[in-house]
Parts: sequence; structure tokens; C-alpha cells
Amino acid sequence: LLRKLCSNCKQAYQPTPEMVKKLGLPDGSVKQLFKKGGQVMVKDKVQECGACNGVGYMGQEAIFEVITLTDGDRQLLKAGDLAALKLELRKRKVPTLQQSALRKALDGMLGFTGGVMIAASYWSLLAPSIEMSEAQGMLPWFPPAVGFAAGALFLFGLDKLVPHLHLNFGQDESEGVKTQWKRTTLLVLAITLHNIPEGLAVGVAFGAAAAGLDGAELGGAMALAIGIGLQNFPEGIAVSMPLRRTGVSRRKAFFFGQLSAIVEPVAGVIGAAALLVFQPILPYALAFAAGAMIYVVIEEVVPETQRDKHTDTAALGFIGGFLVMMILDVALG
Repeated sequence: LLRKLCSNCKQAYQPTPEMVKKLGLPDGSVKQLFKKGGQVMVKDKVQECGACNGVGYMGQEAIFEVITLTDGDRQLLKAGDLAALKLELRKRKVPTLQQSALRKALDGMLGFTGGVMIAASYWSLLAPSIEMSEAQGMLPWFPPAVGFAAGALFLFGLDKLVPHLHLNFGQDESEGVKTQWKRTTLLVLAITLHNIPEGLAVGVAFGAAAAGLDGAELGGAMALAIGIGLQNFPEGIAVSMPLRRTGVSRRKAFFFGQLSAIVEPVAGVIGAAALLVFQPILPYALAFAAGAMIYVVIEEVVPETQRDKHTDTAALGFIGGFLVMMILDVALG
């Protein structure tokens, strides 16, 4: 909805040639435009406009969508063939206002996901790894560095092997081993890669707390689980929304969104079980999960938020996610 200028107090002005050019209009085609007023002259005195109470606007007008039409589009519009026009615009991937708004929201949510994962990597994983290494008499930097590098390399290998497709990337931009799998499958696998390190991180944190190891606290593990759970919502939406846009039914889109996270509890159980059996590897395991999560953020999440013009929204979402995870960890840990 656009606010309409008050007809009683709107002020006329002559647009500059640069303004006319920016509007995409021919030179000399517009001699006068109007801007917000709010005041009127009454007996040579400036007074507040009584019609709009000095606001300068009165009423609203709906603007639905603005698109650039080709000659072919105009012919279809002139013929009244709206179905064919809609199909043509879809072929050219012209976004609707709804799709643009959803994309902006999605970029913000993915930014939130990245913020949570970065904060969790340090406060819940790397910092405890450093403390435990020092408490066990090891070089405080060695286990975290080795584990971090191993985790990043592990995800690097999966990224090269597992066929997947980043959100908002074309089918020809899929990564991993080349296959003829459908776009739906590749999108689900992309988010599945996100969830493997998240599950490992939660499992390792709870396994360490259950073993009663120094530096491991139940509150910290709970904070990590809550933070990862919160960012799982946008990850599920990140799968469901694009699938729904391609024509998948609501039920199937929801199902695939949930399916992408099924690997997370499995990875959590593996992480906790391995830690309970091999307790000396705890500092390495914590850093391993951190390295894997950082790799996912840089290689998967960040590129997905930079495809459109909503980078500011993604950045603010990142800050919000980082703050939420930091507060959770400090308050509960």
C-alpha cells in the first residue's frame, strides 16, 4: 500500500533531468511532480493543513506488482491471455512481490543460522577444548588446532563427495559427484550437510557432561542444544520454501524440511557414544565439531545469503543469531 499525497496541501515542483532519467521516462515528458506538503497558506499565514492534520498524506492506494514487459508480454496482455503471460513470466523467472519478500526473510533466517553456529563454535566447543587441553597437561593449542583442522577437512570431503545444491543456485551449479538426481533431493542433501556437524556438536557436549569431565557442564550442553534447535527452524524453512515455490505440495515440502534434519540426532548419538568410549579424545572432538560447523557456515550458509540484494538483512540476522547463542551459553553455562 502506498500513501496518497493530500490534494489540499501537496506541493508542485519541477523534476530535474536526472530524476526523469532515473524514473525511466523520456526527456521532457514530465513537466511537474508533487511532493508532501502538510501546510497551507491562509490569509498570508502558514497554517497546518486541516484536511490531513499536517501529515501531508490522505488515503492509500494499492500497488500490486511492477515488472518490465517485453513486446511479447504486451501482445499477450492485449489479447487478455493472462494464463500465458503468467507462464511466460515464470519461464523468465521474474519474481513476484511475495517471492521477493520470502527471499528477504529467508536470507535473514540463514544469517541467523550462521550467527548461532559461529558463536556456538567458540563458546560451546573451542573454548572448552582449550581449557580441557590445559587441564590435562597438553599444549593448550594443539588438540584444538588438530581437531579443528580435522573437522573442516571432514566436511570438505563430504562436500566434494555428496551431491547437493545450494539454495537459490541453478541446477547446473550443483556440487559433489555429478548425478541426475532431482532438485528436491539435492536441496535436502545440502541442508543435511549443515546438520551433521550440529548433531556431532550437541552429542559431544552432552557426552562430555555425562562423563563429568573438567570444563564440561550440563548447562553449556543445554545452551548449545537450545541454540542449535532454534536455528533448525530457519534451516527447515530454507528447504520447504524453495520446494513449495517449484510446485511441491505443502505436505511434501514440510516433510522434506523435516527429513533434512533426520541426520542430526544420528550424528549426536555417534558423537556422544564415541566420546564415552574414548574420553581422552574430548578436546579433539569438541574442536572437530567446531571446525566442521565453521566450514559449513563459510562454504554453505554465507554463499546462500549473498545471491540477492538482501545482504544487509542477512548481516543483521547473523548478529542476532550470534547474540542469542552467546547469551544462552553465558547464562546457562
